[in-house]
Amino acid sequence: MGKCFNKIEISAAPQKVWDTISNFHDLSWAPGVVESLEKIGSASGDEVGAARLINGVFKETLTALDPAGLTFSYSIDDGPGPVAAGAVDNYIGVVKISESGGGALVEWNSTFESANESEVEELCNPIYQALLTALKETLS
Repeated sequence: MGKCFNKIEISAAPQKVWDTISNFHDLSWAPGVVESLEKIGSASGDEVGAARLINGVFKETLTALDPAGLTFSYSIDDGPGPVAAGAVDNYIGVVKISESGGGALVEWNSTFESANESEVEELCNPIYQALLTALKETLS
């Protein structure tokens, strides 16, 4: 089973970070990383089953949302290259926010099954790090 793991510490309250990133249909906090987001279907961004298309290539679905635990999970249903439907199975990303030194620790990890685990990791890890960096810049 393949894995990706990225984290960042942000000088903001965990609840503020949650309020910024918990709407599955709003990635406005990541300019330069996310150029477009198209809502798919009728579910709202705070409802399990919400679906989105990011930058015209990543189709994702919200699979779990826990506001009390400051965490959400999603699947990648289709995407470019190594995360295309059929190239990867059971791709689940998890974002978790916790308190850390008066600020917030944001952890972004994923697990998946693929014959090309290193290719998935090489694609996804830099994207997650860029998203976390953009989040920190937005909240600074």
